[in-house]
Amino acid sequence: MVDLESEVPPLPPRYRFRDLLLGDQGWQNDDRVQVEFYMNENTFKERLKLFFIKNQRSSLRIRLFNFSLKLLSCLLYIIRVLLENPSQGNEWSHIFWVNRSLPLWGLQVSVALISLFETILLGYLSYKGNIWEQILRIPFILEIINAVPFIISIFWPSLRNLFVPVFLNCWLAKHALENMINDLHRAIQRTQSAMFNQVLILISTLLCLIFTCICGIQHLERIGKKLNLFDSLYFCIVTFSTVGFGDVTPETWSSKLFVVAMICVALVVLPIQFEQLAYLWMERQKSGGNYSRHRAQTEKHVVLCVSSLKIDLLMDFLNEFYAHPRLQDYYVVILCPTEMDVQVRRVLQIPMWSQRVIYLQGSALKDQDLLRAKMDDAEACFILSSRCEVDRTSSDHQTILRAWAVKDFAPNCPLYVQILKPENKFHIKFADHVVCEEEFKYAMLALNCICPATSTLITLLVHTSRGQEGQQSPEQWQKMYGRCSGNEVYHIVLEESTFFAEYEGKSFTYASFHAHKKFGVCLIGVRREDNKNILLNPGPRYIMNATDICFYINITKEENSAFKNQDQQKRSNVPRSFYHGPSRLPVHSIIASMGTVAIDLQDTSCRSTSGPTLSLPTEGSKEIRRPSIAPVLEVADTSSIQTCDLLSDQSEDETTPDEEISSNLEYAKGYPPYSPYIGSSPTFCHLLHEKVPFCCLRLDKSCQHNYYEDAKAYGFKNKLIIVAAETAGNGLYNFIVPLRAYYRPKKELNPIVLLLDNPLDDLLRCGVTFAANMVVVDKESTMSAEEDYMADAKTIVNVQTLFRLFSSLSIITELTHPANMRFMQFRAKDCYSLALSKLEKKEREKGSNLAFMFRLPFAAGRVFSISMLDTLLYQSFVKDYMISITRLLLGLDTTPGSGFLCSMKITEDDLWIRTYARLYQKLCSSTGDVPIGIYRTESQKLTTSESREIASQSQISISVEEWEDTKDSKEQSHHRSNHRNSTSSDQSDHPLLRRKSMQWARRLSRKGPKHSGKTAEKITQQRLNLYRRSERQELAELVKNRMKHLGLSTVGYDEMNDHQSTLSYILINPSPDTRLELNDVVYLIRPDPLAYLPNSEPSRKNSVCNAMGQDSREETQL
Repeated sequence: MVDLESEVPPLPPRYRFRDLLLGDQGWQNDDRVQVEFYMNENTFKERLKLFFIKNQRSSLRIRLFNFSLKLLSCLLYIIRVLLENPSQGNEWSHIFWVNRSLPLWGLQVSVALISLFETILLGYLSYKGNIWEQILRIPFILEIINAVPFIISIFWPSLRNLFVPVFLNCWLAKHALENMINDLHRAIQRTQSAMFNQVLILISTLLCLIFTCICGIQHLERIGKKLNLFDSLYFCIVTFSTVGFGDVTPETWSSKLFVVAMICVALVVLPIQFEQLAYLWMERQKSGGNYSRHRAQTEKHVVLCVSSLKIDLLMDFLNEFYAHPRLQDYYVVILCPTEMDVQVRRVLQIPMWSQRVIYLQGSALKDQDLLRAKMDDAEACFILSSRCEVDRTSSDHQTILRAWAVKDFAPNCPLYVQILKPENKFHIKFADHVVCEEEFKYAMLALNCICPATSTLITLLVHTSRGQEGQQSPEQWQKMYGRCSGNEVYHIVLEESTFFAEYEGKSFTYASFHAHKKFGVCLIGVRREDNKNILLNPGPRYIMNATDICFYINITKEENSAFKNQDQQKRSNVPRSFYHGPSRLPVHSIIASMGTVAIDLQDTSCRSTSGPTLSLPTEGSKEIRRPSIAPVLEVADTSSIQTCDLLSDQSEDETTPDEEISSNLEYAKGYPPYSPYIGSSPTFCHLLHEKVPFCCLRLDKSCQHNYYEDAKAYGFKNKLIIVAAETAGNGLYNFIVPLRAYYRPKKELNPIVLLLDNPLDDLLRCGVTFAANMVVVDKESTMSAEEDYMADAKTIVNVQTLFRLFSSLSIITELTHPANMRFMQFRAKDCYSLALSKLEKKEREKGSNLAFMFRLPFAAGRVFSISMLDTLLYQSFVKDYMISITRLLLGLDTTPGSGFLCSMKITEDDLWIRTYARLYQKLCSSTGDVPIGIYRTESQKLTTSESREIASQSQISISVEEWEDTKDSKEQSHHRSNHRNSTSSDQSDHPLLRRKSMQWARRLSRKGPKHSGKTAEKITQQRLNLYRRSERQELAELVKNRMKHLGLSTVGYDEMNDHQSTLSYILINPSPDTRLELNDVVYLIRPDPLAYLPNSEPSRKNSVCNAMGQDSREETQL
């Protein structure tokens, strides 16, 4: 141990400042060498330069001192003029000699000495080898003129009263002020404002010109009118303002010459300054300037970060953001790297927006631009992706960098981020709210195949509307559809609510049914106070607590509502309803007016037996006895809940034992073993027992495992769902999972075919003729179109081609721009579509955010635009729960105990229920389902003029020998009279083709002159209808020939009719007494079946499910 310590060398001593000065005597034998760096800065000149020029703070002090000296010299000159007595006479000696007191002379000499010394020192320090460059500088020359005479007067006393133009020091003061401002911005490490500097230079130039002119004229007029300083100021102001009263004028030629010189200088200098100022002002208008710190601390603002700002995106954001009353005092700061568009500039000049919207041109990656937008004081930051780029991954990368930059600069600012690709979502998990476009897009496309028009339902729920759209329309469906579109999702604490406070301690379904019956609101979900998860329809076993947050659908929130009973309404003679007919919206309807809603309370007293009740028909009734509607229990009875174990394979389908065995061998329930991207929510769904080989996934090519080459050969029991897309992206995972969810019966699972290219041959091979739905995804390759609205051109034309070839095919597609939805299933001469176009323009003029809602393809759920869901991100600023609720409705997230969205169809056996309120009670009391809306399909009705015109066209009698089948002709005429126009195809296989049709058309043309002008127009219309029918036959023949060429059977294809005679629309949360109609599809939020699994043994569960499976199915389908 001693040896080890002796071998360890001693530690070197700590170096101190004394050691560096005196040296280390103990380490003289050390071979280390001390090196001193930056030795050139140790010279006297470098130290002076560091103090006077390089160091920012010391340089700022020196320039401030210099500026003060120049102002002091000008002040001393004014004092000298004021103290001097005007001498008599007009001698020139008065120009060169003045009266200067000794103390004043001493002060001026001191100032001159210091100024000259400082000027020479700075010139020496900034000397770079050319001495004439230093001497001939204008500031140096002015300094010599103003300082050297005073220094000479020290040695030559007779020159103490010599006139020195000290007032020229104002120009040196201006120069010192400019340098001082530059050093000030450099010292505080902020980018100086070019506009501020230019304004400062302009003002200082004007002051220097005026001050020089005042002092010069006053001195030169000592031999003339002997003007004082005030008269000289008056003359200069009048002269420079081009007024020229003429009451004060110079007399001597020298003063006149001086005035001319000053005017010339002003004409040269001032326009240059004004031009630079105007240029900077225009540039500032383009870049947007700054958002002041004072405004940021006293006012609330949000920041919108986009890569390129388009007028549609801007108006959608502003309309949705300012639709909420509590956001009226907020300011919107737009941070965009591109120059402001002409249309955007025109909109922002409108007084409504000019006072609340501030445009800043800059990048979110620069801290300076984020500081201009005062991001650290913002209430929220919205970061939107550019969906019109071809490379959507690159667009996401830019969004991710913006989000990182904002989070780094302002970590406490809430972030609302829109991302395009789901695989990029995990990069921005720190954001408060994230909306992934492809997730929502594919989920809505999938649910449109299961629940019709789910995309329209979600779009209407996330848009802010008062429900005033279509109220001036003469058609009843537009009034009802527009009225119900005003329903949105709101929240309130149970104990603070008038709607739900009385249901504390009662079941969820009881509260939902009675709140809808009494107030017309639809309770869809709750959230515990100590839990962040929202539960949609947790079921009848859920007991409401006082601290629960209730989520409900209504036309307005409860805080903006006023309540009055029916008795009060009768006294005030308020009309009971706004609509008449079987589907009117009476007492339960909600009247929106100026942000406040009056809700009529249903009388809860006992009714007479003669009134409408939910009881069964009496035994003496002639009607067939139907199952009764049980009351909704306050607390759920376990025996009355009709649930079964969905993990069991025997409880969901009515199949034979052999089919059950085969299905059990084919499917299993569980979670997908692999996730295509990070951040996807695990979903319990149907899975195959064994993984299918990759070679078997090609439907049009055979392999060693099967020999099928088209969809028909596979013999699928259910109709296909075809997805036409350019690439198989990760977003398709969100399309497949809802279609394979565990709560869907196996017998309803549709085969899914992915079509990466859609020529006619591939369409026919994949079974388009017997497909249930054709989903066309927006084409990314067309998003780089020169015109933004042309990004949907390829998709629209492809869908139109499919519509013409397969007119009965249900086509669902997604577009980039909502304005392009009017081209879906386009008919150039459709009078009804033209009427809807006029209605859309009227609604847009009224300021509606949902002007496009009356387009038939959108109302029917066959087309939507993902840009409509931008409002979901905007609404989450006020309603932070909207994204979670939407994801639960679409099946993107699954929360234990939360329900799911599904639908059921009203059949003839269900019409005995009659009203929506009775249906609500039936569902809540039997299966625990909560209905939220109706998808209704009805026939279009022609106007009287159109009906007469078509009827008159069908009654024209023309004798044509070649026309043999007169019966079919009459049937076609009758068919045309029941539709808007004659675009439906002939369903019969008539042997006459285009040759016979054209012969008939020529005979019609020969008989034209015998008729009047009106009859000739009708004949022309008939010829057009005939041409269209013949074109339809040609298309049918084309498809059949291709099918025969490919070896496919033509049995599944016929000359199909399109659906021109029907229209579909959605009624969200309709009135309780809305009449049910045949084929209505009711949207339901069904409780989570896994939440009611009994804890008994599996054998008992299976027996209970087998015993109740049939009854449960009947009660669900009513």
